[in-house]
Amino acid sequence: MKKFFVGVVLLNVCLSLFANVKIGALLPLTGGVASFGDLVKKGIELAHEEKGTVLGERVDIVYMDTRSEKTEAANGATRLIDKEGVIAIIGEVISGNSLAAGEIAEKKKIPMISPSSTSPSVTQGKKFVSRACFIDPVQGTALAEFAVKTLKIKKAAVFTDAEQEYSVGLSNYFRDRFEKYGGQVLKLEYRSGDQEFSTQLSKALSFGSEAILVTGYYNEIALIAQQARALGYKGYILAGDGADAPELIQIGGQAVEGIYFSAHYHPDAPITQVSKKFVESYTKKYGVKPSTFAALGYDSYMLLIEAIDRAKTKKPELIATAVRSIKNFQGATGVITIDASGNATKDVVIETVKNQKFTFAAIISASAVK
Repeated sequence: MKKFFVGVVLLNVCLSLFANVKIGALLPLTGGVASFGDLVKKGIELAHEEKGTVLGERVDIVYMDTRSEKTEAANGATRLIDKEGVIAIIGEVISGNSLAAGEIAEKKKIPMISPSSTSPSVTQGKKFVSRACFIDPVQGTALAEFAVKTLKIKKAAVFTDAEQEYSVGLSNYFRDRFEKYGGQVLKLEYRSGDQEFSTQLSKALSFGSEAILVTGYYNEIALIAQQARALGYKGYILAGDGADAPELIQIGGQAVEGIYFSAHYHPDAPITQVSKKFVESYTKKYGVKPSTFAALGYDSYMLLIEAIDRAKTKKPELIATAVRSIKNFQGATGVITIDASGNATKDVVIETVKNQKFTFAAIISASAVK
């Protein structure tokens, strides 16, 4: 009888473990954009602490490092689905990697929510891939609105990372709205990992640029800012949300002082009650105020838990449908509505670097970028 009792207990434990809700987190934890992945992970972990169960079962998170590479993003998505048996994925962080992983998620019919991939292509034509962030047409247009109406800029040199889908798209959307207002644009290209930008900067200075917009990620943005200032450039430097990492200031130093960039959120301008609570909880846990990427990681997890709860099942197809039914969700980054295409509708925050800190500058309403 004793052996029978022990066997029943062990069986129940095994079944309990098997019954857990398993979610994958596909993030760049090493490599070129590891800072983004680390920040998103912190946001996910905080959200998991606050809401660690759904459907009466414990949520288990399986982290998978993409090493900031497209191939590893696809491989990681495959491993999470086929080997780990996750019912949904949070990730990836940058658009090119999310495109690679999204193809796998779509093929295998597993819902995926990207915290911060802004290229329209990430969700285009897909039923299972959604996002917690605004898209590049929104932030590119918002940057142009800010450049023209607030900074009064008429001539801009746009530095595009030709290897990144995100950068190419963001540049195009900025240029379309900027030229609509009569602005002049000089198009310049570079590649991820480049260290030297003197040729492009010489052209930008000869063009008489009042602003330099860099649409890539923090490493190159910081280096371009340093080299531009060294050449005597006194104008504005702008960027997209790829600038939003502490490394921008660590690498760029005084050269990035005064830079403006688009963002999804700022802790000094909380939009919802959830925003305020998130800032307090994050600061208490990590000892610093949360970044945009941490807030987006938090929102991605909470959106996914909300979708599972709405679906009332662990069936991936029903969860994917439920994600796109979410309207006016109170998140850390604001009020979020996921549209029929899987894109989040929300306002754009403009931040600046002031006294070597990210500082709130303005909000561009979603209605202003239509």
